Amino acid sequence: MQLTGKVALITGAASGIGKAAALLLAKEGAKVAALGRTEDELKQTVNQIQQHNGEAISLVADISQPDQMQQAVQQIVNQWGRIDIVFANAGINGVWTPLEELTPQEWDKTLNVNLKGTFLTVKYAVPYLKKQGGSVIVTSSVNGTRMFSNTGATAYACSKAAQVAFTKMVALELAKHRVRVNVICPGAIGTDISESTDKRDLEHIREPVEFPEGKIPLTDGKPGTSEQVAQLVLFLAADASSHISGTEIWIDGGQSLLQG
Repeated sequence: MQLTGKVALITGAASGIGKAAALLLAKEGAKVAALGRTEDELKQTVNQIQQHNGEAISLVADISQPDQMQQAVQQIVNQWGRIDIVFANAGINGVWTPLEELTPQEWDKTLNVNLKGTFLTVKYAVPYLKKQGGSVIVTSSVNGTRMFSNTGATAYACSKAAQVAFTKMVALELAKHRVRVNVICPGAIGTDISESTDKRDLEHIREPVEFPEGKIPLTDGKPGTSEQVAQLVLFLAADASSHISGTEIWIDGGQSLLQG
């Protein structure tokens, strides 16, 4: 097992990519702190890990709230005494709408969860990562990094672009402490995040483009899976990627190259 003895904090661990990563990292020997906002779903993740003789705890917190994140990190340290891996994965799609219809409150919510939430997740874990070195993985997106055709997703794309800049800044800052920081940029993945996206009045601002054979060249349009993304997270968390830091990796089957 690649992660025996390691402690991993995973945000957004109740479903989708976060849950798949929690299960895989636990399978590889990590003790998993599964953080999210829905206690019942978090317990399902933790129970699945424990059923396979893994160690896990659930942490209910809002990643955009400093007090809650500081307290969550302290709970991990109280439980296991260390943090080796941080997967800052939680985020929202928020509201996708024409710029003049996007309210300041909607903009703030998206940036607070996606960008401030990433900052807080990493910030409070850093003192413990520094003690022995470790790995931070941030979930960004193809949107705002290599793809700009999802018109109306301005707040979301800006938050995702900023996560890449955050990763590069922090990677250099923490390199002397043997802490690696990388960012993954998924394309269309079969999760439920799109179902909670609030899309308003996009028809008249979108450029009319058709992809008759699908938007994902590698799979003829079929989206990727959370489990495929989890394999990338495992690679970046483990020693197999020991010389990789400050790097963004797109996992999208070529979608962003086509859709752009």
